[in-house]
Amino acid sequence: MKVSLRYREVIQDARRIVVKVGSRVLVQKTGRPDIRRLRVLTQELAALHSSRMEVVLVSSGAIGAGMQALRMTKRPERLPDLQMAAAIGQCRLMASYDKLFSERGCKVAQVLLTHDNFNHKVRAMNARRTIENLLRYGVIPIVNENDAVADEEIRAGISKLGDNDVLAGLVAKMLRADVLILLTTVDGIRTPDTHGRTRRIPCIDKVNRKTLACILPHDDAMSRGGMATKLRAALDVARSGCSAVIADGRKTGVLRRIINGEDIGTIVPASFAD
Repeated sequence: MKVSLRYREVIQDARRIVVKVGSRVLVQKTGRPDIRRLRVLTQELAALHSSRMEVVLVSSGAIGAGMQALRMTKRPERLPDLQMAAAIGQCRLMASYDKLFSERGCKVAQVLLTHDNFNHKVRAMNARRTIENLLRYGVIPIVNENDAVADEEIRAGISKLGDNDVLAGLVAKMLRADVLILLTTVDGIRTPDTHGRTRRIPCIDKVNRKTLACILPHDDAMSRGGMATKLRAALDVARSGCSAVIADGRKTGVLRRIINGEDIGTIVPASFAD
């Protein structure tokens, strides 16, 4: 516990954060955006923004929102159907964000990225310059994978981008963020206890077989990630000097509590080493 709290004290000095929020936090089972949760999320992000913190949001939920609009009951398998759902869902999701952030006096901008943006030096530089300029002007960038035109990424699942946990990690590294916060529907990495239940791991400062055994296979119609991709993204950014926290995005005040250094979720500190 003392180790976890020591690492968490560093987060209180963070000035640039990347927050990734998963589909299951943002949308209902039908795929319809959950306006109540979107409102709470925007309130918390706006509060951080008003404290002169640079905030970048990596948002899932576009395909899910498109599925609801198209009355699809499960995630499509055909690439054209996925791209169509993403194109429709992006409009709906961004319209909701724009309205809710405007109510808090915040301006937002949409930034759509693909794997090529990180693989190509000039494109990566242009993406970084655009996002940093938005931050300089006090705008909150909302980043998502450009599923409407992506091919390899959307087919590959999580092998390249194909998952916003991976995307958020790449964005955090590109922007040299201080903290990456991955919001999900679980209160962090969990491990079995002696009573047959599970307990939260407050801090991961090394990875071993026991840690990896905590990650269960993922299968969800609305999202592509899972704890494996979250831990992979967290470890990756930690090696580059950015702390990462995996926490339950449904808890009110979760972002404020993380930034205040409270013992919530699982932290992978920037000092992590294999």
